[in-house]
Amino acid sequence: MSIIYKICDAAIWEKAMGKGVFAGAGIDLEDGYIHFSTAAQVAETARRHFRDQTSLVLVAVETEGLAVVWEPSRGGDLFPHLYAELPVTSAASVTMLTCDEQGVPVPEGGYPNP
Repeated sequence: MSIIYKICDAAIWEKAMGKGVFAGAGIDLEDGYIHFSTAAQVAETARRHFRDQTSLVLVAVETEGLAVVWEPSRGGDLFPHLYAELPVTSAASVTMLTCDEQGVPVPEGGYPNP
């Protein structure tokens, strides 16, 4: 089982749940694909791109059956991208995030270990 992670606004995820698919948010829609992170990347993604944002969720996504493309991004690391809508049934879990003392959104218990 391979899990990748998406941080997004809780309201956008809730809307996707009603539709059955997640088409992306903000930067995803601009870039034409859904940005994901691995367990090793997700904490830094939160720190860099979501600082001081509230009402966020961390969606753990099972990659089985998804056409995930691994492409270089930050520092040359390979990041998982999806050039299609994400069926919400691919979500293994959805966890609310709260900001720590530095304004970084984190899940209760911390991010998954890589």
